[in-house]
Amino acid sequence: MEKKQRQLKKECIVRQADNAATILSCFTVMKELRPHLEENDFVETIQRMQKNGFHLVFIEYNGKAVSAAGFEMGEKLHRGKYLYIDDLTTLPAYRSQGYGSSLLDWIFKFAAQNGCQQVHLDSGVQRFDAHRLYLNKGFIISSHHFMIRL
Repeated sequence: MEKKQRQLKKECIVRQADNAATILSCFTVMKELRPHLEENDFVETIQRMQKNGFHLVFIEYNGKAVSAAGFEMGEKLHRGKYLYIDDLTTLPAYRSQGYGSSLLDWIFKFAAQNGCQQVHLDSGVQRFDAHRLYLNKGFIISSHHFMIRL
């Protein structure tokens, strides 16, 4: 298994989804994390979000998007310039093979190159495998996130 993981890791080229075809190629992997998504309006939704600073990046394996992340940058008084990861997911059959870690490494570099001082994300309390990855990559649990539905 370790040899297979190393082989896959070498092929982790992160691409930005910057046209309708590459955005659509990310639909299946993003639906893993966001099951409410509908394919018929996915491209339009992402393109609308991109106009407001959203970025969608992905890794392909054998011509198929197997891992993807969506993020945006911002600035706040309490944290300065930051990058916030909205979505980070890998297809179940490709998990634990270095794809999520490769996306995070790429995002960290992108954030630093764009003057960000921090990278943030929220993660559902039930996502234990994701939490293990985040902690291994150096994230700390810095707060509780509260919300209310109106």
